[in-house]
Amino acid sequence: MLKISFTQDLIEAGCDEAGRGCLAGPVFAAAVILPLTFFNDELTDSKKLSATARYRLRDIILKEATSWAVAQIDNEEIDKINILNASIKAMHLCVEKLTVKPQLLLIDGNYFKKYQEIPHKTIIKGDSLYCSIAAASILAKTFRDDYMTELHSLFPLYNWKQNKAYPTKQHRLAIQQYGISPLHRRTFCKNIEQYNQLL
Repeated sequence: MLKISFTQDLIEAGCDEAGRGCLAGPVFAAAVILPLTFFNDELTDSKKLSATARYRLRDIILKEATSWAVAQIDNEEIDKINILNASIKAMHLCVEKLTVKPQLLLIDGNYFKKYQEIPHKTIIKGDSLYCSIAAASILAKTFRDDYMTELHSLFPLYNWKQNKAYPTKQHRLAIQQYGISPLHRRTFCKNIEQYNQLL
C-alpha cells in the first residue's frame, strides 16, 4: 500500500513527468497535493495501470485533490535545454500553478533543481511509494496521452494515437520512411539509424 505522506507535518506536493523518452511532442509534468484523508487502494504508478484504470483514477484525483496542476515543455525547448532540464522546468511550472503553496515537494527520481525556497525530496520509484507522486504520474500520463491523440490528426503517418510518440518499431519505421515532423525532437531523432538497428 502506498504512503499518503512523507511527513504529516507539512503540506506536500507529489511531482512526476510523462513522455521523457518519446521521440516527439512535449514532456508533461504534474504536481498534486492530496488531503491526508485520501485513500484509494487502486492508486499506483501509472505505468502499472491499464488505460481504463488511469482515466478512472484521474477523475477521482481531479475531484478529491486539494490542489493539482499540469504543465508541458514543447519539443523545441527540449532540444534547446535537454530533456532532463525540460522535465524539471515542467515540474517547476506545475508547482507555480498550484492554488495551495506546498511546504515540501516529493519528486519521482533521483535529481531535481530547487524551486524557490521550497524543500524537496527526490525518491527513486516514488510513484510506487507515495500517493501524491502516483497521482501526479497518472495526471501527467493521461493529459499527455490526450494531447498526443489530438496531434495524431495533424501527423497521422506516425500513429501517435497508439504509440504516443514512444520509439516503437512502427514509429521508427515511419520516421525512416517519411522523415521527421515539426513536432519531433531533433536531438532524439538524429540517430534514428541506431534505433532502427534494433528492428
